[in-house]
Amino acid sequence: MGLLNRLYRGIDCFTEFSGRCVAWLTLLLVITTCVVVVMRYVLGGGSIAVQESMTYMHASLFMLAMAYTLKRGGHVRVDIFYRNYSLRTQALVDVLGTLLCLLPLSILILVMSWDYVTNSWAIREVSSEGAGIKGVYLLKTLLLIMPATLVIQGIAELLKNLLFLFGKGGSHTEEKVELL
Repeated sequence: MGLLNRLYRGIDCFTEFSGRCVAWLTLLLVITTCVVVVMRYVLGGGSIAVQESMTYMHASLFMLAMAYTLKRGGHVRVDIFYRNYSLRTQALVDVLGTLLCLLPLSILILVMSWDYVTNSWAIREVSSEGAGIKGVYLLKTLLLIMPATLVIQGIAELLKNLLFLFGKGGSHTEEKVELL
């Protein structure tokens, strides 16, 4: 059980670190948006690549932060019944949700996106705009990274909840986001 505890804690550390790094994209996105506004309305010009970079940052922020949000308990759930359940029942619901929804859906997204992304890489897909970003294939790679990180964090959540249910460690209440 010590190995499983170390495994989920290691995954949690990786997810925490990557989530905090990705969060900096928010500041960069705000700054880039301000630059685009100034370029367009003050200087009377613009850059397609800079505008496209905002789309890349936005997509990266949301897709790369999904596992972090899962770790922190920030995903939307139907909380009408769940919040009134005991911690053990909540953990059981989370185990079932992970096994029946999160992992299968994440694996499906990964499998269904594989050819789409590899084809994009094979042709080194570029923007349809001449002055756009040349790495569309990099953006499409997020379709593989996002479900992979969700599967990894889903395994950590599964281990945490199973260990908690069996009284072997784990935690069900760790770092859950408070709802208003």
